[in-house]
Amino acid sequence: MELANIEKLVEKYENAETSLQEEATLRNYFTGGNVAPHLQEYAFMFNYFAATKDETYTKTIQLEPKKSKKRNLKWLSVAASVVLLLSVFIGKNEYDRYQAQKQFDQISKGLMLLSSNLKKGEKAVATLYTYENTVNKILK
Repeated sequence: MELANIEKLVEKYENAETSLQEEATLRNYFTGGNVAPHLQEYAFMFNYFAATKDETYTKTIQLEPKKSKKRNLKWLSVAASVVLLLSVFIGKNEYDRYQAQKQFDQISKGLMLLSSNLKKGEKAVATLYTYENTVNKILK
């Protein structure tokens, strides 16, 4: 009967429905040493809880004064502002360089069109000079 009761208490313990008295009953059963083989995993857990119950943290914790955190936050905000201004300045320079390159490309393209049209005109004038020279030779 006791084993069936313990199994019911374990089920309630897993569902977080046990009272403090029921947990004490479970703790006494599992730390007592006479545990059923199919409940042995719970014995390890309750033995661990019993062993670590008396452990304490003995190291001292050094707390920093609050002023240093404020000072660090001030320097952090100054550094963030400097980084922001620097990135805006560099971004503006890069944008201006991009715009200048874009304008240079457009001007180069326009000058190439003008050059090709002037070459066509030069060929036409050269043809006219050849025609004029031929006409002048014939008339002489």
